[in-house]
Amino acid sequence: MTGTERPIQRERPVRPVRLGWRSAAALALVSATGVVAFGWPLLASSASGLAHSSDAPWLFALLLPLLLAVVAATIADTGLDAKAVAMLGVLAAAGAALRPLGAGTAGLQPMFFLMVLSGRVLGPGFGFVLGSVSMFASALLTGGVGPWMPFQMLAMGWVTMGAGLLPGARSLRGRAELALLAAYGAVSSLFYGLVMNLQGWPYIAGMSSGISFVPGDPLPENLARYLAYVLATSLGWDIPRALLTVVLILLCGGSVLRALRRATRRAAFDAPARFI
Repeated sequence: MTGTERPIQRERPVRPVRLGWRSAAALALVSATGVVAFGWPLLASSASGLAHSSDAPWLFALLLPLLLAVVAATIADTGLDAKAVAMLGVLAAAGAALRPLGAGTAGLQPMFFLMVLSGRVLGPGFGFVLGSVSMFASALLTGGVGPWMPFQMLAMGWVTMGAGLLPGARSLRGRAELALLAAYGAVSSLFYGLVMNLQGWPYIAGMSSGISFVPGDPLPENLARYLAYVLATSLGWDIPRALLTVVLILLCGGSVLRALRRATRRAAFDAPARFI
């Protein structure tokens, strides 16, 4: 090494919302609630008379306090200052603005690539809140408020949180990181459609014996009907969404990742406050 050369220093990821034990417990509670809300059709009895159209308002009433609990827990763990809230607002607004661009066009939703990249840079705690808030804001923007909205908030929160849990946050960069994020973007786009189908599946009971939800039927039979329902109704939307997410990450991911990392580094979210 010559006198003019400097050792290469890897940038340290800055996460405005880090997962402490309180926030991890709150996220686990929210996720457990979501798993029950999505998965009950596979376990419901024939005499239950349940339907997502009736339980969604209750889920929504429960989800909002739990989301507030996640935010409160992260504040208690590490602090959530005004800069982190501003970042959350900007990214949520950008995600909400991107969603209508592909609405109604073969399932294309460009907001997925931004959610994946934001979750990667800003961490799982921030990612879950960002995904949920972005979907809430986009529903208000597009008039898409309905019994499906709390389920969309949960599913998008999981997608964005998962990006923050991917390995190599400190060391993986360049093409390898983009390949990892593209693969995750494809899988998470398909996952989103898969779990959201559980929300709509009970509505079609009785329309077709081959794909309808039948309360009280054995789990293997309902699973077979559900897979047939997915193949018949949504796979043609889920695959284009996954392909668009992969293309956008590969084409724009490097620039967006650098911009997000530069913004978080300059904001110095984890810098201790000093009073003079």
